[in-house]
Amino acid sequence: MGITITKKVLYREIVDYIMIAIGCISYSIGWTIFLLPNNISTGGVAGLSSILFWAWDIKVSVTYFIMNALLLSFALKTLGWRFCVKTIYGVLVMTFAVGFMREAFPNPTILSDQPFMVALIGSLFCGLGLGFCLSYNGSSGGSDIVAAIVNKYHDISLGRVLILVDTSIVTLSYVVLKDWERVIYGYLCLAIVAFVLDQVVNAGRRSVQFLIISERYEEICKQITETPPHRGCTTIDAHGYYSGQNTKVVLVVTRQREARMLYHLINDIDPHAFVTQSQVMSVFGHGFDKFKVKSKTAKTTAEQSLKKRNKTSGCVKNRT
Repeated sequence: MGITITKKVLYREIVDYIMIAIGCISYSIGWTIFLLPNNISTGGVAGLSSILFWAWDIKVSVTYFIMNALLLSFALKTLGWRFCVKTIYGVLVMTFAVGFMREAFPNPTILSDQPFMVALIGSLFCGLGLGFCLSYNGSSGGSDIVAAIVNKYHDISLGRVLILVDTSIVTLSYVVLKDWERVIYGYLCLAIVAFVLDQVVNAGRRSVQFLIISERYEEICKQITETPPHRGCTTIDAHGYYSGQNTKVVLVVTRQREARMLYHLINDIDPHAFVTQSQVMSVFGHGFDKFKVKSKTAKTTAEQSLKKRNKTSGCVKNRT
């Protein structure tokens, strides 16, 4: 059975690999040009590689690659080949980018006398890099592999998972640096990276809710459902207190990036429509996010199948 790859799928895959590469390059800039030369630790494999570099002058690109290879060997079953293939690609790009940055800029002195600004700018680059990688179904390796595993089964912020995994690594850097001030800057980096990571990853997932009151609600609903991305509409019976007339309220939930298009669509049909927009925390269902909980039905079905197999196995044994 052959695998059919459409142009749309191929284009999406190419975009994924390009954005993962950009993310890895962004992270390598933040790490090797801003954080590493100024003795400011970060989390994950990068943080462990930094500690080994400060202690024994081992190349960070070498230790980064070896530790990620070990992590990936455990991630294959949980995350699947698609994620791991892109993560392997990310690790290779990251290893090359880090090695290149270390050779091109062996002793960078950008803002070396301003540790706060170094920590801030370096963390921004790292957070953007991780966000790009995870947003496009990949990873740069390290502790975000752990974050991706947890996020797959539990609705927990990626940034929070990284904080839990990385705090101990930053604390461990004190053993080598002997400077609590640098450790505190490391904690600051973790907070900034976590915040930026969440902003980037959730940027495409934020949703908004529209309440639309218009006499031409049927035309508006028709256009919303027939125009890409083909969002659904719910009409609610309402009564205007001031006018004393019965009316319809159209409820629409859509992605935030699609809100501008929806405003234009409504304005083209009824410029006098009354529209309110509100932010929603999360949306689950068709066209949005999937529930990250195990289905009781699926669990019951699995248990029944297991019992059936055991029963069949018992019958076979009795016959033999």
